[in-house]
Amino acid sequence: MFVRSANSDSDYLRVIIYINIKLISLCFSLRKDIFNYHNINLVFFFSQGIMCFIMNVYLDDHQNTLKYLKDTKVNLNNVLIMTGNFNIRDNDWDSSYSHYLSHTDTLLEVADSFGLDLSISINLGPI
Repeated sequence: MFVRSANSDSDYLRVIIYINIKLISLCFSLRKDIFNYHNINLVFFFSQGIMCFIMNVYLDDHQNTLKYLKDTKVNLNNVLIMTGNFNIRDNDWDSSYSHYLSHTDTLLEVADSFGLDLSISINLGPI
């Protein structure tokens, strides 16, 4: 389990990363030096000598984390996945929602800067 410690009483911890015990040999470690922000967890591990990253983010209702990610310029290669609670409803991934939000463009721009593409579940489960 990887979680950041709170910097102050106002920093509510909203992100955590669980790694399956079967993957322990990859020696995962939390990186707090790349994104020093309480709503972002960045974990790395080495695979075949290459440093790979898993990122978990929480976007608050004011999109402060998204702004932070957009404004913080880092050259971060090998991000395998960015997960989290993005708090952005949009018709790009929810056909029942008829609106388009400008935050969607920013989120997709940030994801693109890490070499990521949007993945949408094809199994929506029980309705």
